Amino acid sequence: MIGFDTDITIASQPSKTWIIDKTQNQVSRMDNGLESVRQAVEIALNVERFRWQIYNTDFGSELEGLIGEDEAYITSEFPRIVTDALSVDSRVVSIDNWNFTRNGTTMTVSFSVHTVFGDFPQEVYING
Repeated sequence: MIGFDTDITIASQPSKTWIIDKTQNQVSRMDNGLESVRQAVEIALNVERFRWQIYNTDFGSELEGLIGEDEAYITSEFPRIVTDALSVDSRVVSIDNWNFTRNGTTMTVSFSVHTVFGDFPQEVYING
């Protein structure tokens, strides 16, 4: 039994995961650093939250709600939605340098993701 006077130590769990090699279309190796966070960010931004029962309700994003919206709405809501989606990953420290570019019906949003392992650029495309 644990009493109120017991010291509790919180330990971070490793983030080691299989890395998908998109050029070979196969799982290539394991990683426990920047590449594992980069892959987790990409997956979180491409999975619609609350749609798939395999993921818990904290995982994914709600970017589909921006499809067809006007540019002012997208530029105001996009940073909030992405920050909300990535804030559940303790390896992500911050997100900044938002850049919105429209090309016809597609908007490209680029931004910087700062993690405990380093930084990387990320892009997301919104059609409609």
